[in-house]
Amino acid sequence: MLFALLLAALVLVPVVVSLSSFARIDGSILSHLSEFVLPELLVNTFWLLLGVGFGVTLLGVSLAWLVAMCEFPGRRLFDWALLLPLALPAYVTAFVAIDLLDFSGPLLSWLREGWGITGLPEVRSRGGVVMVLSLALYPYVYLISKNAFATQGAMALEAAQSLGLSRTQGFVRVALPMARPWIVAGLMLALMETLADFGTMAIFNIDTFTTAIYKAWYSLFSLPAAAQLASVLILFVLVVVVLEQRSRAQMRYAAVGRSGVSRRIVLSPVMAALACLYSGLVLLLAFGVPVAQLVVWTLDVAVQDLDARYWSFAWHSLILSGLGALLVVVFSVLLAYAGRQRPSALMRWTQRLATLGYAFPGAVLAVGLFIPVAALDNALIDLARDWFGFQGTEIFKGSLLVMLLAYLVRFLAVGFGPMDSGLQRITRNVDEAARSLGTRTSRLLARVHLPMLRASLSTAAALAFVDIMKEMPITLMTRPFGWDTLAVRVYEMTSEGQWERAALPSLAIVLVGLVPILFLTWRADKLRC
Repeated sequence: MLFALLLAALVLVPVVVSLSSFARIDGSILSHLSEFVLPELLVNTFWLLLGVGFGVTLLGVSLAWLVAMCEFPGRRLFDWALLLPLALPAYVTAFVAIDLLDFSGPLLSWLREGWGITGLPEVRSRGGVVMVLSLALYPYVYLISKNAFATQGAMALEAAQSLGLSRTQGFVRVALPMARPWIVAGLMLALMETLADFGTMAIFNIDTFTTAIYKAWYSLFSLPAAAQLASVLILFVLVVVVLEQRSRAQMRYAAVGRSGVSRRIVLSPVMAALACLYSGLVLLLAFGVPVAQLVVWTLDVAVQDLDARYWSFAWHSLILSGLGALLVVVFSVLLAYAGRQRPSALMRWTQRLATLGYAFPGAVLAVGLFIPVAALDNALIDLARDWFGFQGTEIFKGSLLVMLLAYLVRFLAVGFGPMDSGLQRITRNVDEAARSLGTRTSRLLARVHLPMLRASLSTAAALAFVDIMKEMPITLMTRPFGWDTLAVRVYEMTSEGQWERAALPSLAIVLVGLVPILFLTWRADKLRC
């Protein structure tokens, strides 16, 4: 129990630090933020949340309904392929979209010169960001909604039709309301990712709280200003978290017969072709076109750009992702096991607090953890200077400590989910049988549970590894000198408008990101067999 409380306290540190920044307000900076910064940030955040929320809901729900409930050519392929955009960071899709859709880009140039079409919307706008994030984040809604529709089966729709409703009315009045909690849960995840996004906003030059926090730290050189902006963002995040928790509280599960799950609506040839075309078009825009463009650019620049620096970028990315994933897996196992050993309402709330960090943007965690570590650093340096004549300027803040702590807080939920689910599938009878054979409680985890949790361990490690590999703001803001990674290289190249040179590290990140998706797809197919 003490371990779980300490983890929850670690997650709350960035929140407390950010909110406490208002105790030492700099009047000039606060006045500047209130007059020139906050209004624009609030307007941009509102419209982005509204636009992305509509986009991911439309794409995710429609694709989930088609794949789960309808039979059409390519359905089995789209079932897993529509998850592939999860392997593609949104900031990668962003700079590919700008290159293709900018005024001087190939598509608009072809439309102007070949067809005389002008006056098309500007891609470097809030609308462009909404389009990119909708394509990148719809899999959150798609995956959860697909499972919801699949559990309903065709029987719910048939029951609605037996009461005189058309198929469309049955979808709107029966199937959609029944799936609403799941849809909202996926939507909340997408909105939290929108609030946390840094790379896409920086590429489009759209100011939101994450980019403003970075600028306050590195341009204004004011950690208090960064913390104050982080505290406002935390309020947004907490609202989203409360809404997400309420949606989960409304979920109810009901068993559905296998016949209800397996029967699907057989579409007419025309509608089946349209369903295949629609699914293929979304997959092409969200994954196919960006990856193809990355491959073309990589082939163009690989000969001159692939040098010793890239092996250093890749090595740093692998080390940080490996260490971060190891921390996440170890602490996830201990947190989930603590809940198994001491089940109580207090423990459930403690676990919920400990995994709340996934809702916080990386910029917030970077600021919230750097400030106390810097304060501890200063205190230790003063003591070491007085006692031992220490002449250094950094102890912890110049190391990987802040970065790894931020990774742990941010992605603990990613590892905890598979571990908690895996432990729940192990009945208490197994524990009692092991104890009857002489296995002590202290050795139960190592000798009994961990061997049975190999699939959950590999899932948690793969998901955490790839999420850390793609993560940008924490790495960018807290890395020690010389510890550039693939994600940092992408940021540096895109900030200078060198899209082609950003393709090589981006493609490496995408290839790594495909690993957990293919692994989870393989596991799902294996379970269905």
